[in-house]
Amino acid sequence: MSAPEEHPRPGGAHVVTGGGRGIGRATAEHLLDLGAGAVAVVEADSAALEWTAAHPRAGRLVPVRGDAAEEGTAERAAEAAQDAAGAPLAGWVNNAAVFRDASLHTTPARQVMGLIEANLAPAVAGCAVAVRHMSAAGAGAIVNVSSHQARQAVPGCAPYATAKAAIEGLTRALAVEYGPRGVRVNAVALGSVATERYEAYLAGLDEEGAGRVRAQMARVHPLGRVGTAREAAAAIAHLLSPSAGFITGATVPVDGGRTVLAHDPEAHETGEGR
Repeated sequence: MSAPEEHPRPGGAHVVTGGGRGIGRATAEHLLDLGAGAVAVVEADSAALEWTAAHPRAGRLVPVRGDAAEEGTAERAAEAAQDAAGAPLAGWVNNAAVFRDASLHTTPARQVMGLIEANLAPAVAGCAVAVRHMSAAGAGAIVNVSSHQARQAVPGCAPYATAKAAIEGLTRALAVEYGPRGVRVNAVALGSVATERYEAYLAGLDEEGAGRVRAQMARVHPLGRVGTAREAAAAIAHLLSPSAGFITGATVPVDGGRTVLAHDPEAHETGEGR
């Protein structure tokens, strides 16, 4: 028996939320490269969708402007992707996120809850629409984008870390509930990735400050660097593909080893005695 091929289901419809920039855009483009029938890109910012019109595969790329947390937006994206592909919904990527820091001792609890919801609600809305369509078709795969912060929290980032931990719990819950209906649900937990946001942050620092950030990122990732959007996209596409057909309920670290690196007082350089 031949091994399953490493590509999305031929002609299948896909949706990527937060797909206007960074990892979302890289994922949408990578899915098209691999043969997806159509990819609907959901984005709240119209300017972030302008690239879709000039893309070489614009006929298979469907821009959908709207809030990914709204179920109506998610439904429009599903329908648009299926219409463009002429095929059922095969893959869904919940990538939309809000990066805003807050601490409980300085921020009202209600505001913290709002920030948690801002990151969790898009995944819940996307999964709700995806499982309905995929259950009806008897097949499909969902990938939720999480973060290393779900397990290794960063001080001052409680809303984001909490939401990402909830998304990983949602991933497991949906995997066991909808697996019997042919729907797989997985997550990727990303480390730091060189997106436009990351590069803009570095550009706002002086040369010395940017150098310190790069050195710090090299230290916390055993591979000695941050990841690329394309590397994240490749991992997401794999989990959507038939090659990952027996993987569900998993959270796959795509973090250059960040979550397995412990900066501990007893840590020592490789090769040194103790």
